[in-house]
Amino acid sequence: MVGYVIINKAEMKFKDYDVYHAFYCGLCQSLKDRYGRTGQFTLSYDMTFLVILLSGLYEPETTTEKVNCVTHPFEKHPASSNMYTDYAADMNILLSYYKCLDDWRDEGKRSSYLAARSLHKDVVRLREQYPKKCRFISGRLKKLSQLEKENEQNIDMMAGLFGDIMAEVFAWKEDYWASSLRKIGFFLGKFVYLMDAYEDIEKDIKNNNYNPFIERYNQMEPAVFAEGVKNMLTMMMAECSREFEKLPVLRYAEILRNILYSGVWYRYNDVTQKRNPDEEQKNTDTEMTEPFDTDTGASKHE
Repeated sequence: MVGYVIINKAEMKFKDYDVYHAFYCGLCQSLKDRYGRTGQFTLSYDMTFLVILLSGLYEPETTTEKVNCVTHPFEKHPASSNMYTDYAADMNILLSYYKCLDDWRDEGKRSSYLAARSLHKDVVRLREQYPKKCRFISGRLKKLSQLEKENEQNIDMMAGLFGDIMAEVFAWKEDYWASSLRKIGFFLGKFVYLMDAYEDIEKDIKNNNYNPFIERYNQMEPAVFAEGVKNMLTMMMAECSREFEKLPVLRYAEILRNILYSGVWYRYNDVTQKRNPDEEQKNTDTEMTEPFDTDTGASKHE
């Protein structure tokens, strides 16, 4: 469930893109320094967003250095990092580890087993450093796995469980801003879960895998199904963005708004266009209507 919290590069200023890319590279470098090449392979845009959000809110001292990497071996490029870069790297490893375990247990993927095994020694250390977060994330993922096996069709409940995980990750510490950060993480997590299910619907049907959208997909016209999912996703991002705007974030605010208001919709538009090429795409701010009734809540984080 990665690759949805991204920028809209076409709508981003050059200077903002440079800042974003430097933080992305800084996270990649932190993963390499702390967890080696295996850690680098877990790099995600989602955690890059978290680094920039926490950096914009708390305004820590940030350093930028020129580095080489596998992608650019012959040319050094800027990599920005601070205390939140390392935190996001840790959370990235935790999420990747538990996801690999889940894939191994549910689908028997040997590659996932090997990946989890390679990260295990690092996770043992992280459990000591973040005992509450590790217990919480593990517990929610186990609950998700259990309900998937039971073919639970309550979409809001399933998305809410993943939202809870992201809420815990986004709340770096228990301070004045923790409640808002949890809400941002919660709704963003629900969006990611729903978007992942929407994108994988055909593949999951073909492979007989769990997907909470299967019944609706089979019962609806493709365009109606797509519009219904968009309504749900719009509600998630409306709540997420509303909470973000309450925060006193000035530094990197335009980068964060680019992601929240535009970037997150790239994959939805791309998937929908490929799935329904003859349907005219409507703007993502379309009024929320039927066919899906959903609650944006069902969580202690609201």
